[in-house]
Amino acid sequence: VQLQASGGGLVQDGGSLRLSCTPSSRSSNGGAKGWFREGTGKEREFVAAIRWSGVSTHYADSVKGRFTISRDGAKDTVYLQMSSLKPEDTAEYYCAADISQSSPYSMSSPLRYDYWGQGTLVTVSS
Repeated sequence: VQLQASGGGLVQDGGSLRLSCTPSSRSSNGGAKGWFREGTGKEREFVAAIRWSGVSTHYADSVKGRFTISRDGAKDTVYLQMSSLKPEDTAEYYCAADISQSSPYSMSSPLRYDYWGQGTLVTVSS
């Protein structure tokens, strides 16, 4: 399964963007999908994740109240709506998919995810 992330771009401080993540082929609806980001010179960090059942979502503290993850089962697509963006949100954003029905790793651990997209760049100017 290849994941295609899109929607990144340049936005001003306080602006909004919506990222999308679509698989190249129909992926399993088990497990979860998540978003991670990697700023220049920084390690990859967890942003948000959603169980494919849609029952639960998880967010990094740094984005709670500003970002919303959602999914469209019919389109097999996951979205990340980002609002009140800050310069420190500038990063390459990656989507990831976990297709297992059970995993020993938490939703925020990159080790949980089996497939990764190529990244989409978000730049927030001050």
